Amino acid sequence: MKRLAVILLAIAMIGCNKEAEQLPNPFFESWNTPYGVPPFESIKDYHYLPAFERAISLHNDEIASIVENAEEPTFENTIAAMDRSGRMLSDVSNVFGMICAAETNDTLQALEGEIMPMLSAHSDAILMNEPLFARVKAVYDTRLSHDLDADQIRLTEKTYDDFVRSGALLDADKKARLKQINEELSALSVRFGSNVLAENNNYVMYLEDKDVAPLPASIKDAARLKAKELGEEGKYAFTLHKPSLIPFLTFSPDRKAREQLYRAYINRCNNNNEYDNKQIIDDMIRLRTEKAHMLGYDSYAHYVISDQMAGDPKAVYALLDEIWTPAVESAKAELAEMERMFKNTHTDAEDKFEAWDWWFYAEKVRGEKYALNEEVIRSYFSLDNTRQGIFNLANRLFGITFRPVNVPVYHKEVSAYEVLDKDESHLGILYFDFHPRAGKGQGAWCGYYREQRYEADGTRTAPVVGIVCNFTRPTESTPSLLTLDEVTTLFHEFGHALHFLFTNVRYNGLIGVEGDFVELPSQIMENWALTPEMLRSYATHYRTGEVIRDQFISRIQHSALFNQGFNTTELVASALSDLDIHSTTEYKPIDVDGYEYNALYEKRGMIPQIEPRYHYTYFAHIFAGGYSAGYYFYIWAEVLDKDAFEAFRESGDLFDRRTADALRREILSAGGSKDGMSLYNAFRGKNPDKTAMLKARGLWKEPVVDSTVTIKELSVAEMLKMKKTK
Repeated sequence: MKRLAVILLAIAMIGCNKEAEQLPNPFFESWNTPYGVPPFESIKDYHYLPAFERAISLHNDEIASIVENAEEPTFENTIAAMDRSGRMLSDVSNVFGMICAAETNDTLQALEGEIMPMLSAHSDAILMNEPLFARVKAVYDTRLSHDLDADQIRLTEKTYDDFVRSGALLDADKKARLKQINEELSALSVRFGSNVLAENNNYVMYLEDKDVAPLPASIKDAARLKAKELGEEGKYAFTLHKPSLIPFLTFSPDRKAREQLYRAYINRCNNNNEYDNKQIIDDMIRLRTEKAHMLGYDSYAHYVISDQMAGDPKAVYALLDEIWTPAVESAKAELAEMERMFKNTHTDAEDKFEAWDWWFYAEKVRGEKYALNEEVIRSYFSLDNTRQGIFNLANRLFGITFRPVNVPVYHKEVSAYEVLDKDESHLGILYFDFHPRAGKGQGAWCGYYREQRYEADGTRTAPVVGIVCNFTRPTESTPSLLTLDEVTTLFHEFGHALHFLFTNVRYNGLIGVEGDFVELPSQIMENWALTPEMLRSYATHYRTGEVIRDQFISRIQHSALFNQGFNTTELVASALSDLDIHSTTEYKPIDVDGYEYNALYEKRGMIPQIEPRYHYTYFAHIFAGGYSAGYYFYIWAEVLDKDAFEAFRESGDLFDRRTADALRREILSAGGSKDGMSLYNAFRGKNPDKTAMLKARGLWKEPVVDSTVTIKELSVAEMLKMKKTK
């Protein structure tokens, strides 16, 4: 009934759209806010639909003026004109997308279901517009015979490719079918994400005092606070959000409770209820496979990866398969250590080590082997200190500074900073939104409310960027304290923010980079997080102010490879399952659970005590995000980021300003002005070498060779091949 009421509300809103069009709407006005940030406090849910409709109408008028131009097609009157078009639509879409991810509600979810197919149809109408494509093709065909610079040629080629990959060469019937497929996929994606959010929020495990007695005080305080928030004061609430789930799995000796919580987590959207995603997955694979075939590709994976650095699924499988076997073997060795402990306390022959035991016994092994206790270490990583440490790192590397500012926010917990360049000029605005809420998706991400752009007079409009996380809330007795994994997560998302803030390109169409390149700027920042030099600069005890002790730093360094078999296996498992299901060449109805099990456990020998990082039914990256057939991006980019960080090591100074300036100039500021390999080579001066990545994950084995044979550089140059010149 609740869902029906929301749908009826959305229909009513649509029905009143003519009246809404006449009402004051922040999207219809210039934003007279500090730094031109969105006027969040004035934007209401009912503003979005009329804003989208007006923005689409304006964009259609701009496209029509290009098509109707009687002059011969040129870069300026066709490609550049298209690049300048749709500004209002971009502004509305950016704000709507970020808010729907971080602060949604029933009304916004219903609007998403209406608006996203509308946007898909609008995009298709442009990219399948035959007269428009004829003009684009005319400029593309003569691009090398005109006086165009490198950026203009690059934009022309990317624009032409976008049209072709979107069906511009199809006949009328196939175009109509492709439009239908895209609209259906858009609607299914919204439903998938809404179901995951609902399952995340609907489950709560309540415990009593006696049940939580062995847990660390900070975990109990957070659970007590959550229960109070849910109207169950005096109890302890544990949810499926990571800041609640992982600490419980790590520290609770109650095996049955661990199993209950863990099973609820891995079975999300797979409970044969109204939020079940299995049929949605089957429908999406059917539609994606059909789309790929229409566009001339063997599978959806071939379609997606043809436009990435990897070029072909074979190159991706080659990298993943090379990592998979040693990762599983490493995980088996980790399991053997934990099973030894497990058998000391579980003498019943029927008791077997299970997936929900992994975190608990891994923590015991870490304590025994490295004298490293997660709860003790967290005391040195308050959220505020970690954020300040990241600011200090950015200043040391790039000379930029961060100043708190009072600007409109979409939630009272959100904070904002002005980012000043090394010459103290305005570089952008950066929002932080750190803690879980019912309206926020799982995980962490970085996006923008406004991308950088150049105005007609040549001035640069600075970006407005947001980092969104799900870190443990502060309690009455402690600030928000981060685990080591959460520390690296914050460094990671900050790397994305730097990429957005530094990007400085003339054309909007040159902002984006290949998907398997996009994680390089984020992942390289993780490399600094736990170095001794950085730790001494920001890791101080939240109560005493004591700088983290050398003995703890040493233990963190020595434990760098701890549990890497598990971490790598669960990550690569998800990358493989994503690639497998999207490599379908002929669609057949999918038994979602059976397909995943056969691919990972039967075919590849994954040990049953490890689950993939994401099961299909809640794998939002690939069914409700932009990582379909692309979850491998993280591993691929790790080859790049680990090798790129070696440039700092080789300089003799991890904070070397000259190397940092080169990183900013050749990668962080360049956007998609060149293909990813060209950008990487401009910075590094050579092709990437995967050795550093394999060593960082404990998977490297020194090659045994005849001493008379020259050992060539072990690189992934063939896999990370440059795009063919068009």
